[in-house]
Amino acid sequence: MGNFSFYESKIKGLYIIEPKVFGDNRGYFMENYNKKQFEAAGFNMNFVQDNESKSVKGVLRGLHFQREHSQGKLIRVTKGEVFDVAVDLRNGSKTYGNWEGIVLSEENKKQFYVPEGFAHGFLVISNEAILNYKCTDYYAKEYECGIMWNDPDINVNWPLENIENVILSEKDKANSMLNELDLSKYPDYNI
Repeated sequence: MGNFSFYESKIKGLYIIEPKVFGDNRGYFMENYNKKQFEAAGFNMNFVQDNESKSVKGVLRGLHFQREHSQGKLIRVTKGEVFDVAVDLRNGSKTYGNWEGIVLSEENKKQFYVPEGFAHGFLVISNEAILNYKCTDYYAKEYECGIMWNDPDINVNWPLENIENVILSEKDKANSMLNELDLSKYPDYNI
């Protein structure tokens, strides 16, 4: 569809998006986002905030979400490589607690659309990575929350083979386990 191909993952609502890349001996050009083409593909999100993070190999950020003002995210990597993960937190979903992971890199130029109602995180697998993402709602510190990256009930298969140490923030070291959360009282997590 236009300059993008949209592929739904095994979890309803999660999409891998591949932009068309126009390259020649000078380099390349591509669109990262085109509202008309995304809407034609059924994506009617309204992005209100763009974020960027830079991290070194072994940094694991996540699994993050906001209890209220849940954020849909369109994620891409502009430098390096990450393993990007989304976990379904939607009460009533057939895939509640399931995860999907994808390698995003400056080379493959793939994007990952993680809608509202999911936790998100990533592991840097290159020496350094810069990750950019658009959000459908604003960051709301008072509602931020997280699930432990190694929660056995979710059992994400992180690619740790070449990672000497997983580097976590103090905040992420204190994240909850999925079975400790009750998201039923939050509208963004009920379908």
